[in-house]
Amino acid sequence: MSTIPDQLHSLRHPLEPDASPDSQVLIARQAIVDENRAVFGYELFDRSTPGQTYTADSDAALLVNALSFTDIETLVGKKLVFINCTLESLAGGHLELVHPDKVVLEVPPVPGSTPEDIASHALVLEDLRKRGFRFAFNHTVLTRGYASWRALASFVKLDLMALKPELVLPFVKFATANTTAQIIAEKVESAEQHQLLTSYGIKLFQGYWFAKPALVKAQTVRPSQATILQLINLVRKQATTTEIEELLKRDPTLSFNLLRFINSSGFGLNCEITSFRHAVMILGLQKLFRWAALLMTTSRGDKDGPGPVVGQTAVVRGKLMELLAAEMLAPEDCDNAFVVGVFSMLDVMLGVPLAKALESVALPQPVLDALLHRTGVLAPFLALTEACESGNDEVFARTAEALHLSNKQVNWAHLQALAWAETLGA
Repeated sequence: MSTIPDQLHSLRHPLEPDASPDSQVLIARQAIVDENRAVFGYELFDRSTPGQTYTADSDAALLVNALSFTDIETLVGKKLVFINCTLESLAGGHLELVHPDKVVLEVPPVPGSTPEDIASHALVLEDLRKRGFRFAFNHTVLTRGYASWRALASFVKLDLMALKPELVLPFVKFATANTTAQIIAEKVESAEQHQLLTSYGIKLFQGYWFAKPALVKAQTVRPSQATILQLINLVRKQATTTEIEELLKRDPTLSFNLLRFINSSGFGLNCEITSFRHAVMILGLQKLFRWAALLMTTSRGDKDGPGPVVGQTAVVRGKLMELLAAEMLAPEDCDNAFVVGVFSMLDVMLGVPLAKALESVALPQPVLDALLHRTGVLAPFLALTEACESGNDEVFARTAEALHLSNKQVNWAHLQALAWAETLGA
């Protein structure tokens, strides 16, 4: 049996500690290869729940998990992503969050194949096609009644387990004559099948003979549902960017997920977004609402997130650093100081070294310098903040003096930060 070696091993995401299944997203991927056995794309399957059936919610969850909770470059590189969809999920808002150049939607036939239902779904497909999405259909699209879908087909998948061998060639000929789609032979399990299919002119293949599915595990960092609801309510009220930014500052896991999502390759940006305000402005209220709603549907609740004490400590750190930096640094540096504070505890939240945690989120270099190397303009503020927490008088005195901050200034800022953090849980 010929195989692609890297497909036979599970991949480990940089954020994957030894965690319980409840804190992991499990995504299976299977390669689609060309005539030279080079990887053309990957089909993704959600394997987080054994025996899971496809629903509109599971479609949305798979997409947001693939983009937000895994290293998408490790998962699929620059290749196309094929994702199974239910007919119901085609109208879902989650597709607004995806760069259409990256994704091929695998669309099932209409149950019963009634002309009215086929026509109504064709309108949805045409709208998605105008937005740049491509579709893969199974052999049913080549049968009577689906003529309106054929012009929309970028790929037609022929399932060798579902089709009688004598029907494959007629379907190939019909697809070649009546569509512009590329044909993918799936469930290819032998050299003999591959050779025969190649003689039919098929150039794309999927099946165990080429590659078995690989399981990709990714550690999740899920904000509390209460915080997500707050974000949704702010967006619904058309709150200002400043108000939304304030909420993001209050919950490190929420802001972490947002930055990781917006910087994933599936979102299609050409530059890295490193500030909460910029992320909100880039997304806009509509897409921010979609993202928050998806995060709510894929969240399992507070019990899966980091403990409340850890989250509050991180928030206090961020606010204290922001207040101290405001005494002498520019506004942009104050924003970065807050980020340093809240993300300085990601290692505790994720249970992995901080360097690994930071690999999956884009941050400004001054922030990385402070967090990873304890260097740069923000490092002394982090050291002073930690000294306030631990009661280390020696470090406190030395660092405060270096920053030309009095005990009164630091203590007052610390009290303000503690009070501010308390109001967040009210």
